[in-house]
Amino acid sequence: MAIRLDHGTDELTEVHDINVTPFIDVMLVLLIIFMVAAPLATVDVPVDLPASTAQPQQRPPKPVYLTIKADGTLAIGDDPVPRDSLPSALANATGGDKEQRIFVRGDKAVSYGDVMQVMNALRDAGYLKLGLIGMEVR
Repeated sequence: MAIRLDHGTDELTEVHDINVTPFIDVMLVLLIIFMVAAPLATVDVPVDLPASTAQPQQRPPKPVYLTIKADGTLAIGDDPVPRDSLPSALANATGGDKEQRIFVRGDKAVSYGDVMQVMNALRDAGYLKLGLIGMEVR
């Protein structure tokens, strides 16, 4: 142990070291915040998607409705359509206009995966403008 007995000057010498203690404190606080917030960012809530409170949009004069029934069968308007002939049936219903919006109605009992398969088939057929139809809630 050394004792410094030099009391002759009142000058402070410069210290060339960086004090990293405040930096470490800030990093630890941020780490705790992210550890608490990360589990809250995951979504694990059951959702009932068919209802919507959005304002209804103006419909075109002759809309094309593609319906996915509860048993997984498809219909354009009132006419049933097999899945493999969906592109040709849509071409007949739209007159070959791939820019026309297709309104997709899915039964509440239809799984999300089945709806996505139909939407992928529409995209593969060249129909990129889709509208999802839901029940209005008032």
